[in-house]
Amino acid sequence: MYTQDELSDIIQNGIDHIKYPDLATRLYDPVRYTMESGGKRLRPLLVLMATNLFKEDITPAIQPALGIEMYHNFTLLHDDVMDKAPERRGRATVHVKWDDNTAILSGDAMQALAYQLIAETPAYCLKEVIDVFNTTNIEIDEGQQLDMEFETRTDVRTEEYIEMIRLKTSVLLGCALKVGALVGQATPAQVQALYDFGINLGLAFQLQDDWLDCWGNPLTFGKRIGGDILCDKKTFLRIQAEKAAPLPVADRNDEQKYIDTFKQYYIETGAEQACRDAIALYGQKAKDCLKQLNLPDEKVAPLLAFVGKLENRKV
Repeated sequence: MYTQDELSDIIQNGIDHIKYPDLATRLYDPVRYTMESGGKRLRPLLVLMATNLFKEDITPAIQPALGIEMYHNFTLLHDDVMDKAPERRGRATVHVKWDDNTAILSGDAMQALAYQLIAETPAYCLKEVIDVFNTTNIEIDEGQQLDMEFETRTDVRTEEYIEMIRLKTSVLLGCALKVGALVGQATPAQVQALYDFGINLGLAFQLQDDWLDCWGNPLTFGKRIGGDILCDKKTFLRIQAEKAAPLPVADRNDEQKYIDTFKQYYIETGAEQACRDAIALYGQKAKDCLKQLNLPDEKVAPLLAFVGKLENRKV
């Protein structure tokens, strides 16, 4: 089996060698800029890891893995326009470096390029891969829409929030693993187990992100601590806390004091503990999914390590 570092090198080499058309360079320069900006490359890594569980030759999975990474970055590019985000991964976002229209159009091009790469999936599973990718594409749009609607609602339930993050975050992780398993010609039961692993991993990951926004280390988290609080964002913490007690009275003119007041509110209402409990719950569910693969422990160990890293994640 390949090591994670070896798979990461394969992914980076593939990204470095993506060929873009020579025409309309202003359309493709932002695509190159976005793809070269790094990131965790988690989704293509999961594609290749899933394939490698069942096959030594992962070559047929490389192009669809790159396609999923291209698609993921397309969603971020459009999200940055919608959120008016000034930076991503320590660099100016595309709509800031160029303009909104360029960001939208280049994002559209990225989505098309993603489909081109995914269409290079082997014929024996192409239909299934396209089907799961199309479904995932629609689900992510649904999740984004729900997220926007939640901004103006005061009655968002915990169950609705979990469904929103499942759609917005988890389904693409599940899709990546399912695509890799299909290319690896896993059994239907194994394909489903890996998809479910991705869903639970994604839920735990997003809930951990909510927690880190309050209690993470700003030097490693990469974002300002308390950003969600300042934006009045509906997170698991806030929804849980509001079920127990009214929102605290806090002075917005002192941002740090405002953040600290809400952090204490989350602790006192039990929301902070509930968030950590939910992270552990979905992490355990992810581990249980791996048991259903009926593969040797040494094969599933790298995926199991993902759960361990998540549970100790600081970024």
